[in-house]
Amino acid sequence: LQSQAKLLAEQKRFPFATDNDNTNEELAIAYVLIGNGLYDEAVRHFSTMLQEEPELVSAIYGRGIAYGKKGLHDMKNAELALFELSRVISLEPDHPEVFEQRAEILSPLGRISEALSDLTKAIQLQPSARLYRHRGTLYFISEDYATAHEDFQHSLELNKNQPIAMLYKGLTFFHRGLLKEAIESFKEALKQKADFIDAYKSLGQAYRELGNFDAATESFQKALLLNQNHVQTLQLKGMMLYHHGSLDEALKNFKRCLQLEPYNEVCQYMKGLSHVAMGQFYEGIKAQTKVMLNDPLPGQKASPEYLKVKYLREYSRYLHAHLDTPLTEYNTDIDLPGNFKDHWAKNLPFLIENYEEQPGLQPHIKDVLFQNFESYKPDVQELICVADHLGSMMQYETPGFLPNKRIHRAMGLATLEVMQAVQRTWANSKVRMNGKTRLMQWRDMFDIAVKWRRIADPDQPVLWLDQMPARSLSRGFNNHINLIRGQVINMRYLEYFEKILHFIKDRILVYHGANNPKGLLEVREALEKVHKVEDLLPIMKFNSKTRDGFTVNTKVPSLKDQGKEYDGFTITITGDKVGNILFSVETQTTEERTQLYHAEIDALYKDLTAKGKILILSAELGEVDAVCNLILSLVYYFYNLMPLSRGSSVIAYSVIMGALMASGKEVSGKIPKGKASIRMSKYISSLVDFEAMTAPGSEAFSKIARSWMNLKSISPSYKSLPSVSETFPTLRTMIEVLNTDSSHCLKKTIVVV
Repeated sequence: LQSQAKLLAEQKRFPFATDNDNTNEELAIAYVLIGNGLYDEAVRHFSTMLQEEPELVSAIYGRGIAYGKKGLHDMKNAELALFELSRVISLEPDHPEVFEQRAEILSPLGRISEALSDLTKAIQLQPSARLYRHRGTLYFISEDYATAHEDFQHSLELNKNQPIAMLYKGLTFFHRGLLKEAIESFKEALKQKADFIDAYKSLGQAYRELGNFDAATESFQKALLLNQNHVQTLQLKGMMLYHHGSLDEALKNFKRCLQLEPYNEVCQYMKGLSHVAMGQFYEGIKAQTKVMLNDPLPGQKASPEYLKVKYLREYSRYLHAHLDTPLTEYNTDIDLPGNFKDHWAKNLPFLIENYEEQPGLQPHIKDVLFQNFESYKPDVQELICVADHLGSMMQYETPGFLPNKRIHRAMGLATLEVMQAVQRTWANSKVRMNGKTRLMQWRDMFDIAVKWRRIADPDQPVLWLDQMPARSLSRGFNNHINLIRGQVINMRYLEYFEKILHFIKDRILVYHGANNPKGLLEVREALEKVHKVEDLLPIMKFNSKTRDGFTVNTKVPSLKDQGKEYDGFTITITGDKVGNILFSVETQTTEERTQLYHAEIDALYKDLTAKGKILILSAELGEVDAVCNLILSLVYYFYNLMPLSRGSSVIAYSVIMGALMASGKEVSGKIPKGKASIRMSKYISSLVDFEAMTAPGSEAFSKIARSWMNLKSISPSYKSLPSVSETFPTLRTMIEVLNTDSSHCLKKTIVVV
């Protein structure tokens, strides 16, 4: 130690060296002690020196550093370190490194704004690439991505070879939904550091958000080639495969992840979910139980997986018990307890009074076994291939929508089953539903699609909101979509911003016309300058009522009672002092609103059934047209009602396709390519629903939808397909068909298409 210290003292290679050689040697010894991890000895050494010379800056600074290094888990060390560093600053206010040191202690304590002001001071004194990067990281943690981006940019201008700063710059784009720019930055980081695992992982995530499955897979593979044990990549790749509908492959990644990290909750939960989705209930419930045993520590926030797993386990037991019960004989919405459904759909912690658990697994009910595609009869093989094709028609050709093969097949089968059920109804045949034989109602038609959507991904509660307990409904049940939250833009809906903005401007003028006629001109002039949602914030200040934000309701005109209007959805815009904006859309599902919409849908369905019966007898062109408009109008109200906790969009779309096919028309156009780059996609959630919600009425919606559906006469071979409900009469048979591999459908030419 002595020789190290001598060298350090001679070269004055420690902070705040003095002009006195003896003092410097003493100081150097203590700094060498710090370097060797002997912090207590260093503190003692500095303290001895400070007794003689209380304002020896180097010793105060050194003692502060030593306290910080001892560990911030002990608040006392942190406080002592901050106290010493603040003393140094009062004695020597012009040294950037002291501010940086203090920021390094403040930020882990969560005192981010103080740390930021210290770093800003350091940058004013002497800007450097490191300081900008450090400050950028703190802005990044605070979700101020735009400012963080500027700092990483400055840092890279001062030193361009910094793969970490480049990665973070990419992440500031990624979190603002600017995926193309993010991808450029991640690639740039990889040019600087070819074996940068985190950059490959982030690149994979960005491609996944774009919906580019192949590019994402390639990036994740590259990360795993560099380190086959990279848990985060295994987890992300598994998640992507699950949402792509490749459950077997996903499972391999989750298992590998758990070998490396047995307590990884995400992998454990997803392993349980993948097993259950494929009908392997014993393994699935075992994995779910492991997540349940992972209680959060007192004061620790429970993970999303921990919150969801109890619901999934109960639902899994329910599914297992009903594997072989004919689907026509029971109804999930009625069977599951009201409070359970309410809590599950609202994503609340599982605290349900007097809850009776679902019975454990019955040993006589065996797990679902894998079905070989070849083991199905040729006409059923045909049915599956046609379903795959129909399902792929529902895929958005917009960036951000990862194609999910499993959902495609499920919704394709739903479409065919709807077609067959509607045809039977128009031919006066009854259907069997919920243990009763009767004529099909509109809800039964949607229930066919609900059943398939539910089983395709058991993670998501697809429940009828009006079947929730009365208490829950009286408070209203909100379907909520954030379009902009601070700097995070939901790119999926970008192309609708203009429509919505236009609508809001109209509403503001109407409001001021009624409440503020004097200021109307001023408001009108201000509105002309509004081109983006953010520009609305200053206008809100014109009126004390809207100062903190405002809410606008869309109106849905009634077809049944001309001139009547219903509440559509609510647009809320609020701004905070910093100019961050929350721009969101939600539908309120109250009992009264539900009844109004139901009456509307009932009337349309009655009309549709009557017209459908005529259509079956005589296929006149005018009739087909009328039926088509009725189907689209009916679904227009369904979309605006949003009556399900999840999945309303894809369910409604398969009903449109199936009912149109029953009328002899086939959708041959794909849902149009979006103009926006899109992010945050989980499922084929729909932009069609936004078309319906932003259309001024059902006729306008019909017109838009027909313009891209490109309807043509249906091929007669659909008639000869076997009955979907008879071929797959139980949950077991449904899961089997969703599991079966049909890659050779592509090889066989599909007769129907």
